[in-house]
Amino acid sequence: MLDQIKSLVQEVQAAQPASAEELEVYRLKYLSRKGIIPSLFEDLKQLPPEKKKETGKPLNELKQLAEGKFKEWSEKLSQSTQATSSGIDLTLPPVPDTLGSLHPLTLTRYRIIEIFERLGFTVADGPEIEDDWHNFSALNFPENHPAREMQDTFFIDRNPDALLRTHTSNVQIRLMEKQRPPLRAIMPGRVYRNEAISARAHCFFHQVEGLYVDRHVGFADLKQTLYHFSKEMFGKDTKIRLRPSFFPFTEPSAEIDVSCFICGGKGCNICKHSGWVEIAGSGMVHPNVLRHVNIDPEEFTGFAFGMGIERVTMLRYGINDLRLFSENDVRFLKQFKPVF
Repeated sequence: MLDQIKSLVQEVQAAQPASAEELEVYRLKYLSRKGIIPSLFEDLKQLPPEKKKETGKPLNELKQLAEGKFKEWSEKLSQSTQATSSGIDLTLPPVPDTLGSLHPLTLTRYRIIEIFERLGFTVADGPEIEDDWHNFSALNFPENHPAREMQDTFFIDRNPDALLRTHTSNVQIRLMEKQRPPLRAIMPGRVYRNEAISARAHCFFHQVEGLYVDRHVGFADLKQTLYHFSKEMFGKDTKIRLRPSFFPFTEPSAEIDVSCFICGGKGCNICKHSGWVEIAGSGMVHPNVLRHVNIDPEEFTGFAFGMGIERVTMLRYGINDLRLFSENDVRFLKQFKPVF
């Protein structure tokens, strides 16, 4: 019997059933009630006691080997069947990995952050659903300001007011409430306004605002900061100009224009033949804003600025329609710098 067991071990190890039918033949031959191995166990009962001990161990090892092989092959055939039934052809070559690309707004946002971080600005964030105080009142907006009306602002609730923020200036207020000067931070994020969607406007867009509050901060600091940013973003030959303007939260206030880097200031469709392109609004932080956050305007001064990331991106890449940023057209998105 020992010679027969040794021979069966070799047979089981050599067996390679390639289908469910061949596996069933294997089971019937070796493991079924009338199979070879159960029959050997019946013969084992007839052996003398001294032979049972000698034969029993290799017979048990044969049984374990046969059952283990059966389980292993069953699992392999089952996995193969599932893959085939799911429509996956395992003989096909793998689909090659493709490099994706960052959204152009993300690329511009990262570039803006990189420039200002080198100047010592940190990045701050805040809620997109805001209350009236942080979005309007603390920023020196009067009660009857048009921005508070439904045609400009998406209100979620009234009395108390809850709304979708119209700018990231709310982050400036929250930052000054929590921290004491010196403060130097930029606030990128999404904002919402009730505007008709067109090639140059959308009901949501992205802003980045900046704030610097400390002792002896002057308008010259604001100008030099924006001049450095413009040269880093648009090229070393870029010039800037400041036009007087009005914002409730800054005084004095100015619009920031950069020399058109498309035509070099000679005049083209991008700059409307003026040689200048508007990119941002800015000014010295209004004393009332500082008082609202318990900062003494007699001791501290500061400047603030804000620009649309879409606006900068359109200038940077020569894009002429704002809607392209939110349509998720792969043909448009795949044109930009890949991620490595």
